Amino acid sequence: MTQSGLGIGHGPCAAGSMEHTLRTGLTALGLQLEDFQIDQLLAYLGLIHKWNQVYNLTAVRAPAAMMTHHLLDSLAAVVPLQRHLAQCAGPSDSPSGLATAPHTAVRLLDVGSGAGLPGVVMAICCPTIHVDCVDAVAKKAAFIRQAAGVLNLPHLHGLHDRVERLSNCYNVITARAVASLHDITGMSGSALAPGGVWMAMKGIYPDAELAQLPAHIRAFHVEMLSVPGLDVERCLVWMQNKADPS
Repeated sequence: MTQSGLGIGHGPCAAGSMEHTLRTGLTALGLQLEDFQIDQLLAYLGLIHKWNQVYNLTAVRAPAAMMTHHLLDSLAAVVPLQRHLAQCAGPSDSPSGLATAPHTAVRLLDVGSGAGLPGVVMAICCPTIHVDCVDAVAKKAAFIRQAAGVLNLPHLHGLHDRVERLSNCYNVITARAVASLHDITGMSGSALAPGGVWMAMKGIYPDAELAQLPAHIRAFHVEMLSVPGLDVERCLVWMQNKADPS
C-alpha cells in the first residue's frame, strides 16, 4: 500500500500509525473494507487536513484527533446503515451489503455536511449508494466535489444549496452535529422519499429532543454506538413519517 499523498503526519512512520489506527478501529466496528477503500479513507483524511489549513473546514486540526473524532466517529454509523438498507432490500452479494432492484439506486442525503462527515465516508464504504452532501457554505460544497474527483467516487456529489430547496428525494437522510431533531426533520422533510428514514447522529441520548419531535414524526429506534478511541456517548436516532408503514 502506498502512503504517498496522504498529507498527514510526518513521514511514513506517522502514516503507518494512522493506517494501523484505522484498521484496528474497523475491526472493532466489525466493518470489512477492501484495501483500496482504506486507502481512500486515509487519502480523504489527508484532503481534510490540507484544505483545513486554508478553508477552516473543521475545528479539529490534529490528524490523530481527526481520525478518532471525525473518521472513526462517522465509520461507526456505516454498519447500522448497511444493516438497515439490507433489511429493506433483501439479501445481496454486493460488496456494500446492499441490494437494489435493477435500475434503482439508494439515494442518501447528508445535511449540513461540512467536510463530508459522514457523507463522504458512506460513499467510500458503500460505493453503490448515490450520496449528495449539501451545505450552505460554498467552500465546503467545493471541497466535497474535489474529494469526489480525487478519490474517484462517481456517486458522490457536493451541493451548494439549502436543503429546503432541493428537488430530489432520498431514501436516507443523515445529519451529524447539525441541529436538533426537530429542526433536522423540519428542514429536510420535503426531501425524504416515501418510506424513507432519517438517521441522525447524536452524542448523549437526546431525551429532550425526542420529546420535541413534530407530531407526524416517529422515532422508531435509538441505537447506541461505540466509537473506537473515544470514551464518549454516541447514538443514532432513526426516524420516519408516521404515515409510512412501520
